[in-house]
Amino acid sequence: MKKRNFLLSLGLAGIASLAVAQEKPNILFFLVDDLGWNDISANGSKLYETPNIDDVANESVYFSNAYSAYPRCVPSRYAMITGRHPARDGQTDGNKIKHEETTLAEALKLNGYGTFFTGKWHLGKTEEFWPHNHGFDVNMGGCDAGSPGSYFYPFGSEKFINGSLYGLEEGEKGDYITDRLTSETLKYIRENHDKPFLAYVAHYAVHTPLQAKEERIAYYEEKIKNLEFEGDEYGYGPDGRVKLRQDNAIYAAMVESMDDSFGAIIEELKKLGIYDHTIIIFTSDHGGLSNSGLENKRALATSNLPLRAGKGHIYEGGIKVPMFVRWPGVADVHATTDVVITGMDYFPSILEMCGLPLLPDAHIDGKSFVPALKGEVMNENRIFTWHQTSARPTSTGDHNSTVIRKGNFKLHYFLDDEKIELYDLSKDPYEKNNIAEDTMGVTKCLMKKMNEWKDEAKVSGPKKKK
Repeated sequence: MKKRNFLLSLGLAGIASLAVAQEKPNILFFLVDDLGWNDISANGSKLYETPNIDDVANESVYFSNAYSAYPRCVPSRYAMITGRHPARDGQTDGNKIKHEETTLAEALKLNGYGTFFTGKWHLGKTEEFWPHNHGFDVNMGGCDAGSPGSYFYPFGSEKFINGSLYGLEEGEKGDYITDRLTSETLKYIRENHDKPFLAYVAHYAVHTPLQAKEERIAYYEEKIKNLEFEGDEYGYGPDGRVKLRQDNAIYAAMVESMDDSFGAIIEELKKLGIYDHTIIIFTSDHGGLSNSGLENKRALATSNLPLRAGKGHIYEGGIKVPMFVRWPGVADVHATTDVVITGMDYFPSILEMCGLPLLPDAHIDGKSFVPALKGEVMNENRIFTWHQTSARPTSTGDHNSTVIRKGNFKLHYFLDDEKIELYDLSKDPYEKNNIAEDTMGVTKCLMKKMNEWKDEAKVSGPKKKK
């Protein structure tokens, strides 16, 4: 995509003075759990209804090549909040933030921002590692939990510390957690909009357990009856058992509730007169739950087709995420960029959008995508890497691997059997045709660069099998 075409699509309003963006804007970072790339209606889903998300996406820059840093929750979230690769220095999928590491919230707080967190944190087993000890003034729901015990109050479970979600111990029977997190966000914004703030809204939705409001489930059950599906419900192959349809009424209702939450927050920003002084970033932590081991009969939430595989896999369906940015005065008219970005890039990008100095020693692996928001070409020769050493072949059907992307070429190196797969995403975006043997020059080059990165980042090998 050339800059000239981008600016034409952006329009004169979007190229207006950058002054607004330099006045310490607010930030709404809206993060959804396990939301697949095409789990919003703007990306083509015929079942899921996300009108509020679609409306803001239509006045934003949409990143068609946005990736998570890892195909699972914990490492992906670690990368977003620290700007560090989740495999750096031998870390695995049990990441916790070291106290000597600087978070996005800490960086903003030092520059006069109020900082609010609500929802899923999942970084660290003990309270010393939770949001309120990593730069957030307010923490509602962020603790060791990877999912709620129930989406309905009480939300906790005996497997969580103290049996409850931090800050959400009190409530009313029947409260739905997506609505509760929304209420807490609205309360914070109303009480703190007199100074710049970061509202980091990390919904537990749409992660399992699959639970939704009965009346909305009924609505989608009726809608599904009128949809036409071709072929089988599941496929079976090298990626395990794969869901081939979006036909889960409960999941659809959960997506709708998440969209309602987004819409309520946007409405409040407009009501308070700060919508056009707030940077909005919408994304997911990785691909949707669409795969399991061949013998695993667990309920699968969604389908990521036409992308290959889903959560747990480093194929496109596991790491490609829906993502858009609305930056008032700069990127507030619909445009699409094909610039490739990854989860480590949010930290430096937000700092630059807020007119704050970058902290390269902190967000060591991140790179600001602000040039892309202004229509510039970037990252064409940048190396992107993923490294997974805690695969779950019986759970989600994935295998230990290191993956590297440079330009349109993406190479998978499977650590347990040393199998190599190479795909040209410009011709094969769904990773169907392995060209590793036919393009040995590219394969060898990427393997060399992969090994150089492993040495530099000091990554670990697979965990020893018990």
